[in-house]
Amino acid sequence: MKGEELPTLEDVARDAGVSTATVSRCVNEPWRVAEGTRNRVLDSISRLGYSPNFGARALAARRTDTFGAVIPTMTNAIFARGLQAFQDELGRNDATLLVSSSSYDPAIEERQVRTMIARGADGLLLIGKRRSKEIDRFLERRGVPVVIAWTVGKAGPYSFVGFDNAAGAAALARRAIELGHRRFAFLGGLRRTNDRANDRVLGVRRALREHDLDPDALAIEEVPYSIDRAGEAFGRLVQGCPRPSIVMCGNDVQAVGALKMARRMGLSVPRDISVTGFDDIELATVVEPALTTVHVPHRDMGRKAAEVLLAQVRGTDGPQRIRLPTAIVERESLARPPD
Repeated sequence: MKGEELPTLEDVARDAGVSTATVSRCVNEPWRVAEGTRNRVLDSISRLGYSPNFGARALAARRTDTFGAVIPTMTNAIFARGLQAFQDELGRNDATLLVSSSSYDPAIEERQVRTMIARGADGLLLIGKRRSKEIDRFLERRGVPVVIAWTVGKAGPYSFVGFDNAAGAAALARRAIELGHRRFAFLGGLRRTNDRANDRVLGVRRALREHDLDPDALAIEEVPYSIDRAGEAFGRLVQGCPRPSIVMCGNDVQAVGALKMARRMGLSVPRDISVTGFDDIELATVVEPALTTVHVPHRDMGRKAAEVLLAQVRGTDGPQRIRLPTAIVERESLARPPD
């Protein structure tokens, strides 16, 4: 069955009693049209159900006003706030966001990057620095603006809008050392494919070294980011000899898994053992005990990443490096170690 014919630009112009050029200006540059005329055209567009030819507009403007974001996971809230702020800022600039998840797999991320570019994405938001040289060369050849978030690096050819993961973890480790902790363990993500996870371990080791504690004595468990897998890893860490007085976790999701397993094992946090997180997502405030963690400026990072990417696509600025501060948020899960 033949579908209903869609209204055209000419139909809108005829209905509103204006030229097709005026309709085009109302769609693309509404500020250039007198309010009365603009309202009449917009009323015709709404009543007729007209939708601009996106392909033709993109061809004429040499951009699609569509942006891509490839994040490692959608299964927890680690990236939610930053991505929402990123999308909100794009939306204020009449741009559209496409999102996909790589499941922390570099090969999947590479396929998704290629697909988004093939579909006309003007620019990309990517997470972290660790990816193949081949995809780096692909993006450079295409001249696609890229913003790397959740970490920092040297600007050019990519922009960086993020924070220093190692510095954030080191600051929290120093605070634990001030409280008297000397036996540290770290429960984190898989470092081989995740530079943020690796940097957080490096930060803790840096703080230990600064205080004449052996960084090689740091017990480490690496597991995928899930509450249950983190709980299992926490169980293995606390059964070590000597038992750590504190388990620092690579993010708040893993810390919640640690708290859950501690309760199951009959351990009181922080009386028997301290547990810390990283990210300061909402989950950190609703668990018991509430998590001491590293606050990440997710919303500010997402908004600034969008601003930087828009500026690069529009040619008003080049690659930038913006480092945002983190901060320790002390709640109930960190205390002085038991005697």
